[in-house]
Amino acid sequence: MKIQISDNLIKHYLQNVYFINGHSYAGKSTMVKMLAERYGMIACGENYHDAFPHEKLSRWKQPGLCYFDTMSGWEEWLNMTPEEHWNWMEQVSRECVEVEILELLKLSAGGEKIIVDTNIPVDILREISDYRHVAIMLCDPPDITATRFFDRDDPEKKFMMEQIKRCKDPEATLKNFNSWALYHPPEEIDWQHTGFFTYTRSDFENDTREEVLQTLAAHFGL
Repeated sequence: MKIQISDNLIKHYLQNVYFINGHSYAGKSTMVKMLAERYGMIACGENYHDAFPHEKLSRWKQPGLCYFDTMSGWEEWLNMTPEEHWNWMEQVSRECVEVEILELLKLSAGGEKIIVDTNIPVDILREISDYRHVAIMLCDPPDITATRFFDRDDPEKKFMMEQIKRCKDPEATLKNFNSWALYHPPEEIDWQHTGFFTYTRSDFENDTREEVLQTLAAHFGL
């Protein structure tokens, strides 16, 4: 018998969890950190599913999450076509849902409020959460990450650029990498019409963090 947990039970146990989803470069990670600090919440960053021991993952049950263990090298991953990369990301997202929900159930046991930078699909968020506990952050234009991804000076971006420079054709690989953000498959989610609260970031030059923080805090009722 395959174990299944009803969504209404999960929703009850996640009643103190607040989710932020949406576009890359919209400020999700920044808002999670700021909201956690300002309101004494537990912050779950983008890859909080990494709390699960990687060695306990199964290459047969979680092939997407185990991809980096099986690939021939970073050049293979960096040169995925946009379609291949999107399909892999969708697979990883589906596999992460179980891990992330279980991790949130564990964290929720203490009764503290939790703010999450999540990739849990909106159709699942509708089942396990509600309007006042979910915010969708968007970018205008939505594809800005294709040109500004490496503007961020963090270890992940530096590592990625180092791997690109080591490829046989760094220029072509960088072009391919940037093209991932421009790929829009027919089944891609329409972020503007999820039914959840949305906030669109269009000013990428001025510091609007405090304004966004207050807007999200009001929506969440913090």
